Amino acid sequence: MRGDRFLWVLLIFLFVGVVILVANHDQGEVMGLDLGQFGQLIVLLSLTAVIGAGAWRMFHGRMAAGLKAALFWMVIVLGLAVVYAYRDPLRQVADRVISEAIPGYAVNSEGGTVEIARAANGSFAVGATINGAGITLMLDTGASAVVLTQDHARAAGLTVDTLRYDVPVDTANGRTRAASVVLDRVTVGSITERNVRALVSAPGALRSSLLGMSFLSRLDGFEIRGDRLILRGPAR
Repeated sequence: MRGDRFLWVLLIFLFVGVVILVANHDQGEVMGLDLGQFGQLIVLLSLTAVIGAGAWRMFHGRMAAGLKAALFWMVIVLGLAVVYAYRDPLRQVADRVISEAIPGYAVNSEGGTVEIARAANGSFAVGATINGAGITLMLDTGASAVVLTQDHARAAGLTVDTLRYDVPVDTANGRTRAASVVLDRVTVGSITERNVRALVSAPGALRSSLLGMSFLSRLDGFEIRGDRLILRGPAR
């Protein structure tokens, strides 16, 4: 019976709201609200009444449990709202934590700036994407170009067996030769450069791929500040 009474009261409430809307159609507003806002208010109050009635029936006689449940969901909703409101600063904090744990992880900052933390051995390993393949390169400002090992060149989609290794280069192991290539796309964090000149080292000549000046010289600038490498993306 109580459910029937509630249903009739709700129907009467909706009917009265519709009558008020129709009666004030020409005026365009009700109690300072436009017709759309007043209609939304009627619907919102109706939904609130339905939810409230359902909650009352569910927790009637168990008010303590009902209050705990309501408090729990309020905390959840509030937490989600805070996370959403501060999602950008929280993402930056998370990126910095990850960059400290994973050498080479690029943290994107405002203005197209990318920061990379120094590795435990004192060098800078830079996580890059070359032609769609994830490749880690060691920062080498003394290298005139990006230099790829044989394995990394294959990962980037280059056919190393048909390359001409006719470019003389100096390495820590002495003088050797490399093949000249052009990389379609090199990406570090939010920075992307296309048609980047690069070299592919001869088999066994290089242990790590290098991030050299053919990429770095295209940037607005780069610097080492403390334990962080800062790359400034070019203005577009």
